[in-house]
Amino acid sequence: MKEIKLLKGNEAVAMAAIRCGCDGYFGYPITPQSEILETLMSQKPWETTGMVVLQAESETAAINMVYGGAATGKRVMTSSSSPGISLMSEGLSYLAGAELPCVVVNVSRGGPGLGTIQPAQSDYFQAVKAGGHGDFHMIVLAPASVQEMYDFTQLAFDLTFKYLNPVMVLADGVIGQMMEKVELSEGKPRVDDESIQRECGSWAATGRVGGRPRNIVTSVELDPDIQEAFNHILAAKYARIEQDEVRYETFECEDADFVLVAYGSSARICRRVMEMAREEGFKVGLFRPITLYPFPGDVIARLAERVKGFLAVEMSMGQLVEDVRLWAGRNVPAEHYGRCGGAIHSPDEVYNALKSKLIDKIK
Repeated sequence: MKEIKLLKGNEAVAMAAIRCGCDGYFGYPITPQSEILETLMSQKPWETTGMVVLQAESETAAINMVYGGAATGKRVMTSSSSPGISLMSEGLSYLAGAELPCVVVNVSRGGPGLGTIQPAQSDYFQAVKAGGHGDFHMIVLAPASVQEMYDFTQLAFDLTFKYLNPVMVLADGVIGQMMEKVELSEGKPRVDDESIQRECGSWAATGRVGGRPRNIVTSVELDPDIQEAFNHILAAKYARIEQDEVRYETFECEDADFVLVAYGSSARICRRVMEMAREEGFKVGLFRPITLYPFPGDVIARLAERVKGFLAVEMSMGQLVEDVRLWAGRNVPAEHYGRCGGAIHSPDEVYNALKSKLIDKIK
Protein backbone atom coordinates (compact mmCIF):
# COMPACT_ATOMS: atom_id res chain seq x y z
CA MET A 1 0.00 0.00 0.00
CA LYS A 2 1.35 3.41 -0.97
CA GLU A 3 2.11 5.85 1.84
CA ILE A 4 0.94 9.39 1.11
CA LYS A 5 1.55 12.33 3.43
CA LEU A 6 0.87 16.06 3.41
CA LEU A 7 4.31 17.65 3.66
CA LYS A 8 6.16 20.89 3.18
CA GLY A 9 8.85 20.81 0.52
CA ASN A 10 11.52 21.02 3.19
CA GLU A 11 9.96 18.16 5.12
CA ALA A 12 9.85 16.09 1.93
CA VAL A 13 13.63 16.51 1.52
CA ALA A 14 14.19 15.19 5.03
CA MET A 15 11.88 12.21 4.52
CA ALA A 16 13.60 11.39 1.24
CA ALA A 17 17.03 11.51 2.85
CA ILE A 18 16.00 8.98 5.49
CA ARG A 19 14.27 6.65 3.03
CA CYS A 20 17.01 6.62 0.40
CA GLY A 21 19.66 5.37 2.81
CA CYS A 22 21.49 8.61 3.61
CA ASP A 23 24.33 8.01 6.08
CA GLY A 24 24.74 11.53 7.35
CA TYR A 25 23.27 15.03 7.26
CA PHE A 26 25.36 17.99 8.40
CA GLY A 27 23.76 21.42 8.34
CA TYR A 28 22.99 24.73 9.97
CA PRO A 29 19.56 26.38 10.31
CA ILE A 30 18.70 29.30 8.05
CA THR A 31 15.31 30.45 6.78
CA PRO A 32 13.54 29.32 4.58
CA GLN A 33 15.00 25.79 4.79
CA SER A 34 15.32 25.20 8.53
CA GLU A 35 12.56 22.57 8.52
CA ILE A 36 14.91 20.13 6.78
CA LEU A 37 17.12 19.92 9.85
CA GLU A 38 14.14 20.22 12.22
CA THR A 39 12.31 17.34 10.53
CA LEU A 40 15.38 15.13 10.59
CA MET A 41 15.79 15.82 14.31
CA SER A 42 12.14 15.05 15.00
CA GLN A 43 12.27 11.80 12.99
CA LYS A 44 15.36 10.58 14.93
CA PRO A 45 16.68 8.36 12.12
CA TRP A 46 19.74 7.48 14.20
CA GLU A 47 17.42 5.23 16.22
CA THR A 48 16.01 3.38 13.20
CA THR A 49 18.59 3.48 10.40
CA GLY A 50 21.74 4.68 12.14
CA MET A 51 21.80 7.88 10.07
CA VAL A 52 23.85 10.68 11.63
CA VAL A 53 22.11 14.07 11.92
CA LEU A 54 24.29 16.86 13.21
CA GLN A 55 23.82 20.63 13.52
CA ALA A 56 27.24 22.07 12.84
CA GLU A 57 28.50 25.34 14.30
CA SER A 58 28.39 27.01 10.88
CA GLU A 59 27.82 26.38 7.19
CA THR A 60 31.58 26.25 6.68
CA ALA A 61 31.87 23.50 9.26
CA ALA A 62 28.92 21.64 7.76
CA ILE A 63 30.36 21.43 4.23
CA ASN A 64 33.70 20.24 5.58
CA MET A 65 31.94 17.52 7.57
CA VAL A 66 30.27 16.54 4.30
CA TYR A 67 33.73 16.41 2.70
CA GLY A 68 34.96 14.06 5.41
CA GLY A 69 31.95 11.75 5.18
CA ALA A 70 32.06 11.70 1.38
CA ALA A 71 35.75 10.80 1.43
CA THR A 72 34.86 7.52 3.16
CA GLY A 73 32.25 6.58 0.53
CA LYS A 74 29.26 7.43 2.71
CA ARG A 75 26.01 8.93 1.38
CA VAL A 76 26.11 12.41 2.89
CA MET A 77 24.27 15.68 2.36
CA THR A 78 23.71 19.21 3.59
CA SER A 79 21.18 21.97 3.00
CA SER A 80 21.10 25.71 3.36
CA SER A 81 19.80 28.90 1.85
CA SER A 82 21.54 31.50 -0.28
CA PRO A 83 24.04 33.15 2.14
CA GLY A 84 24.84 29.77 3.66
CA ILE A 85 25.57 28.26 0.24
CA SER A 86 28.01 31.13 -0.35
CA LEU A 87 29.86 30.10 2.80
CA MET A 88 29.96 26.53 1.50
CA SER A 89 31.34 27.47 -1.92
CA GLU A 90 34.99 26.74 -1.10
CA GLY A 91 34.06 23.29 0.19
CA LEU A 92 31.98 22.58 -2.90
CA SER A 93 35.00 23.31 -5.08
CA TYR A 94 37.12 21.00 -2.92
CA LEU A 95 34.52 18.24 -3.25
CA ALA A 96 34.45 18.63 -7.04
CA GLY A 97 38.25 18.74 -7.15
CA ALA A 98 38.52 15.55 -5.12
CA GLU A 99 35.72 13.92 -7.15
CA LEU A 100 33.61 13.16 -4.10
CA PRO A 101 29.86 12.48 -4.05
CA CYS A 102 27.49 14.66 -2.01
CA VAL A 103 24.03 16.22 -2.19
CA VAL A 104 23.43 19.90 -1.45
CA VAL A 105 19.97 21.46 -1.17
CA ASN A 106 19.59 25.22 -1.63
CA VAL A 107 16.20 26.71 -0.76
CA SER A 108 16.87 30.19 -2.10
CA ARG A 109 15.91 33.53 -0.54
CA GLY A 110 16.12 37.13 -1.68
CA GLY A 111 19.46 38.88 -1.89
CA PRO A 112 22.19 39.99 -2.32
CA GLY A 113 23.66 39.97 1.15
CA LEU A 114 21.49 38.64 3.95
CA GLY A 115 18.55 40.03 1.97
CA THR A 116 15.10 38.80 2.88
CA ILE A 117 13.74 35.49 4.09
CA GLN A 118 11.22 35.41 1.22
CA PRO A 119 11.70 33.24 -1.90
CA ALA A 120 13.84 34.19 -4.88
CA GLN A 121 15.61 32.56 -7.82
CA SER A 122 18.66 34.80 -7.85
CA ASP A 123 21.08 31.94 -7.08
CA TYR A 124 20.93 30.61 -10.65
CA PHE A 125 24.35 31.99 -11.61
CA GLN A 126 25.88 30.69 -8.39
CA ALA A 127 24.53 27.19 -8.96
CA VAL A 128 24.99 26.63 -12.69
CA LYS A 129 28.19 28.60 -13.23
CA ALA A 130 30.00 26.42 -10.63
CA GLY A 131 29.22 27.73 -7.14
CA GLY A 132 32.89 28.05 -6.24
CA HIS A 133 36.33 28.68 -7.68
CA GLY A 134 38.02 26.76 -10.46
CA ASP A 135 36.89 24.82 -13.52
CA PHE A 136 34.03 22.67 -12.29
CA HIS A 137 30.29 22.13 -12.51
CA MET A 138 27.66 20.78 -10.18
CA ILE A 139 24.69 18.90 -11.54
CA VAL A 140 21.71 21.13 -10.67
CA LEU A 141 18.13 19.86 -10.35
CA ALA A 142 15.23 22.33 -10.11
CA PRO A 143 12.06 20.91 -8.50
CA ALA A 144 8.67 22.54 -9.15
CA SER A 145 6.59 20.62 -6.61
CA VAL A 146 6.83 19.09 -3.17
CA GLN A 147 6.77 15.63 -4.77
CA GLU A 148 9.81 16.61 -6.82
CA MET A 149 11.59 17.85 -3.70
CA TYR A 150 11.23 14.27 -2.48
CA ASP A 151 12.02 12.57 -5.79
CA PHE A 152 14.94 14.81 -6.73
CA THR A 153 16.66 14.26 -3.37
CA GLN A 154 16.78 10.56 -4.16
CA LEU A 155 17.76 11.22 -7.79
CA ALA A 156 20.56 13.50 -6.58
CA PHE A 157 22.10 10.65 -4.59
CA ASP A 158 21.97 8.38 -7.64
CA LEU A 159 23.64 11.00 -9.84
CA THR A 160 26.29 12.03 -7.36
CA PHE A 161 27.58 8.45 -7.03
CA LYS A 162 27.25 7.83 -10.75
CA TYR A 163 29.55 10.74 -11.59
CA LEU A 164 31.44 11.33 -8.30
CA ASN A 165 30.45 14.96 -8.47
CA PRO A 166 28.43 17.27 -6.18
CA VAL A 167 24.73 17.51 -7.05
CA MET A 168 22.57 20.47 -6.00
CA VAL A 169 18.81 20.51 -5.62
CA LEU A 170 18.01 24.19 -6.28
CA ALA A 171 14.59 25.16 -4.94
CA ASP A 172 13.17 28.41 -3.58
CA GLY A 173 11.20 29.47 -0.54
CA VAL A 174 7.86 28.86 -2.25
CA ILE A 175 8.61 25.20 -2.96
CA GLY A 176 10.33 24.73 0.40
CA GLN A 177 7.43 26.12 2.44
CA MET A 178 4.36 25.06 0.47
CA MET A 179 2.45 21.89 1.41
CA GLU A 180 1.28 19.19 -1.01
CA LYS A 181 0.54 15.50 -0.95
CA VAL A 182 3.66 13.38 -1.40
CA GLU A 183 3.85 9.71 -2.29
CA LEU A 184 6.63 8.20 -0.20
CA SER A 185 8.75 5.40 -1.61
CA GLU A 186 9.81 2.24 0.19
CA GLY A 187 12.79 2.84 2.43
CA LYS A 188 16.18 1.61 1.29
CA PRO A 189 18.70 0.23 3.79
CA ARG A 190 21.95 2.09 4.25
CA VAL A 191 24.85 0.61 2.31
CA ASP A 192 27.05 -1.44 4.62
CA ASP A 193 30.80 -1.05 4.93
CA GLU A 194 31.50 -4.20 2.91
CA SER A 195 29.47 -2.85 -0.01
CA ILE A 196 31.18 0.54 0.25
CA GLN A 197 34.54 -1.20 0.12
CA ARG A 198 33.46 -3.16 -2.94
CA GLU A 199 31.81 -0.26 -4.81
CA CYS A 200 33.94 2.70 -3.70
CA GLY A 201 37.21 1.02 -2.73
CA SER A 202 39.08 2.40 -5.72
CA TRP A 203 38.80 5.98 -4.43
CA ALA A 204 37.36 6.10 -0.90
CA ALA A 205 39.41 6.23 2.31
CA THR A 206 38.15 3.00 3.82
CA GLY A 207 41.37 1.45 5.06
CA ARG A 208 43.87 -0.58 3.06
CA VAL A 209 41.75 -3.71 2.92
CA GLY A 210 43.66 -6.60 1.34
CA GLY A 211 46.81 -4.49 1.13
CA ARG A 212 45.45 -2.34 -1.74
CA PRO A 213 47.33 0.90 -2.57
CA ARG A 214 46.69 3.86 -0.32
CA ASN A 215 43.78 6.13 -1.37
CA ILE A 216 44.69 9.76 -0.84
CA VAL A 217 41.69 12.09 -1.02
CA THR A 218 42.82 15.59 -1.96
CA SER A 219 42.23 18.41 -4.41
CA VAL A 220 45.72 19.92 -4.24
CA GLU A 221 48.26 19.47 -7.03
CA LEU A 222 51.41 21.59 -7.32
CA ASP A 223 52.45 20.39 -10.76
CA PRO A 224 50.58 22.52 -13.35
CA ASP A 225 50.85 19.87 -16.06
CA ILE A 226 49.25 17.24 -13.83
CA GLN A 227 46.55 19.71 -12.75
CA GLU A 228 45.83 20.59 -16.37
CA ALA A 229 45.51 16.91 -17.30
CA PHE A 230 43.10 16.43 -14.40
CA ASN A 231 41.01 19.39 -15.53
CA HIS A 232 40.66 17.72 -18.92
CA ILE A 233 39.46 14.56 -17.15
CA LEU A 234 36.80 16.62 -15.38
CA ALA A 235 35.83 18.29 -18.66
CA ALA A 236 35.29 14.88 -20.25
CA LYS A 237 33.05 13.90 -17.34
CA TYR A 238 31.00 17.08 -17.74
CA ALA A 239 30.67 16.32 -21.45
CA ARG A 240 29.18 12.91 -20.55
CA ILE A 241 26.78 14.59 -18.12
CA GLU A 242 25.73 17.08 -20.80
CA GLN A 243 25.12 14.20 -23.19
CA ASP A 244 23.23 11.85 -20.88
CA GLU A 245 21.56 13.78 -18.04
CA VAL A 246 19.54 16.60 -19.64
CA ARG A 247 16.00 16.76 -18.25
CA TYR A 248 13.13 19.12 -19.15
CA GLU A 249 9.39 19.42 -19.69
CA THR A 250 7.45 21.12 -22.49
CA PHE A 251 3.82 22.20 -22.44
CA GLU A 252 1.96 22.94 -25.68
CA CYS A 253 5.12 23.96 -27.50
CA GLU A 254 4.23 22.01 -30.65
CA ASP A 255 2.22 24.86 -32.20
CA ALA A 256 3.46 27.73 -30.03
CA ASP A 257 4.34 31.13 -31.48
CA PHE A 258 5.75 32.29 -28.16
CA VAL A 259 7.39 30.23 -25.42
CA LEU A 260 7.68 30.99 -21.71
CA VAL A 261 10.86 29.63 -20.12
CA ALA A 262 10.78 29.12 -16.36
CA TYR A 263 11.83 26.70 -13.62
CA GLY A 264 10.76 25.97 -10.07
CA SER A 265 7.84 27.99 -8.68
CA SER A 266 7.98 30.37 -11.65
CA ALA A 267 7.14 27.44 -13.93
CA ARG A 268 4.02 26.75 -11.86
CA ILE A 269 2.91 30.35 -12.31
CA CYS A 270 3.65 30.18 -16.04
CA ARG A 271 1.34 27.18 -16.47
CA ARG A 272 -1.55 29.53 -15.63
CA VAL A 273 -0.13 32.28 -17.86
CA MET A 274 -0.01 29.86 -20.78
CA GLU A 275 -3.68 28.97 -20.18
CA MET A 276 -4.66 32.64 -20.00
CA ALA A 277 -2.89 33.38 -23.29
CA ARG A 278 -4.51 30.45 -25.11
CA GLU A 279 -7.94 31.52 -23.84
CA GLU A 280 -7.29 34.84 -25.59
CA GLY A 281 -6.27 33.11 -28.81
CA PHE A 282 -2.49 33.42 -28.48
CA LYS A 283 -0.45 30.27 -29.09
CA VAL A 284 1.86 30.21 -26.07
CA GLY A 285 3.85 27.26 -24.77
CA LEU A 286 5.99 26.63 -21.70
CA PHE A 287 9.48 25.19 -21.58
CA ARG A 288 10.62 24.09 -18.13
CA PRO A 289 14.26 23.11 -17.63
CA ILE A 290 14.56 20.49 -14.88
CA THR A 291 18.34 20.24 -15.04
CA LEU A 292 19.74 23.77 -14.91
CA TYR A 293 23.12 22.13 -15.40
CA PRO A 294 23.28 20.45 -17.81
CA PHE A 295 21.07 23.10 -19.42
CA PRO A 296 18.73 21.79 -22.15
CA GLY A 297 19.92 24.41 -24.62
CA ASP A 298 19.50 22.22 -27.68
CA VAL A 299 15.75 22.30 -27.13
CA ILE A 300 15.77 26.11 -27.00
CA ALA A 301 17.80 26.14 -30.22
CA ARG A 302 15.32 23.85 -31.99
CA LEU A 303 12.35 25.93 -30.82
CA ALA A 304 14.12 29.09 -31.98
CA GLU A 305 13.99 27.79 -35.54
CA ARG A 306 10.22 28.33 -35.68
CA VAL A 307 8.90 30.40 -32.72
CA LYS A 308 8.59 34.19 -32.71
CA GLY A 309 10.06 34.82 -29.27
CA PHE A 310 10.86 33.64 -25.73
CA LEU A 311 10.06 35.19 -22.36
CA ALA A 312 12.26 34.01 -19.48
CA VAL A 313 10.31 34.33 -16.24
CA GLU A 314 12.28 34.17 -13.01
CA MET A 315 12.39 35.69 -9.56
CA SER A 316 15.58 37.63 -10.24
CA MET A 317 16.86 40.61 -12.20
CA GLY A 318 17.71 38.30 -15.10
CA GLN A 319 19.97 35.24 -14.92
CA LEU A 320 18.21 32.32 -16.62
CA VAL A 321 17.51 34.66 -19.53
CA GLU A 322 21.21 34.81 -20.40
CA ASP A 323 21.28 31.08 -21.16
CA VAL A 324 18.04 31.37 -23.10
CA ARG A 325 19.53 34.15 -25.23
CA LEU A 326 22.72 32.17 -25.74
CA TRP A 327 20.82 29.22 -27.24
CA ALA A 328 18.08 31.20 -28.99
CA GLY A 329 20.61 33.09 -31.09
CA ARG A 330 20.37 36.56 -32.60
CA ASN A 331 17.34 36.09 -34.83
CA VAL A 332 14.72 35.37 -32.16
CA PRO A 333 14.03 37.80 -29.28
CA ALA A 334 14.46 36.42 -25.78
CA GLU A 335 13.02 38.86 -23.26
CA HIS A 336 13.02 38.80 -19.47
CA TYR A 337 10.39 39.40 -16.82
CA GLY A 338 10.95 38.96 -13.12
CA ARG A 339 10.35 40.16 -9.61
CA CYS A 340 13.19 40.08 -7.13
CA GLY A 341 14.18 40.59 -3.51
CA GLY A 342 11.54 38.14 -2.29
CA ALA A 343 8.63 39.52 -4.35
CA ILE A 344 6.64 36.96 -6.36
CA HIS A 345 5.10 37.69 -9.74
CA SER A 346 1.41 37.02 -10.33
CA PRO A 347 0.02 35.35 -13.47
CA ASP A 348 -1.53 38.67 -14.51
CA GLU A 349 1.83 40.43 -14.23
CA VAL A 350 3.58 37.81 -16.33
CA TYR A 351 0.79 37.81 -18.92
CA ASN A 352 0.94 41.60 -19.25
CA ALA A 353 4.72 41.38 -19.69
CA LEU A 354 4.31 38.68 -22.32
CA LYS A 355 1.92 40.89 -24.27
CA SER A 356 3.93 44.11 -23.99
CA LYS A 357 7.37 42.60 -24.59
CA LEU A 358 6.49 40.08 -27.31
CA ILE A 359 2.91 39.59 -28.51
CA ASP A 360 2.03 43.24 -29.13
CA LYS A 361 5.37 43.87 -30.84
CA ILE A 362 5.34 40.74 -33.04
CA LYS A 363 2.03 40.12 -34.72
